[in-house]
Amino acid sequence: MCLAIPGKIESINNSEDYVFKVGKVSFNGIIKKINLGLVPEAKEGDYVLVHVGLAMSIIDEKEAEKTMAYLNGSEDFNELKNSDL
Repeated sequence: MCLAIPGKIESINNSEDYVFKVGKVSFNGIIKKINLGLVPEAKEGDYVLVHVGLAMSIIDEKEAEKTMAYLNGSEDFNELKNSDL
């Protein structure tokens, strides 16, 4: 199943070219490198909605936490732990 998962931006590289902007995003402690090219305005501490390694939008913290609470323990979240996202 494919779905978008919320994560919190922990750090962002200093690339001047926003197309190649990459950040480390935490998904409840699981850190993945994510392309931030579609959300050039994103900053550390923002929550983003991620699908196949690409942040698609910035989302509200409360909504992100609500979604992660739902996903915790599900097969979808377990797949994230083992993915190369």
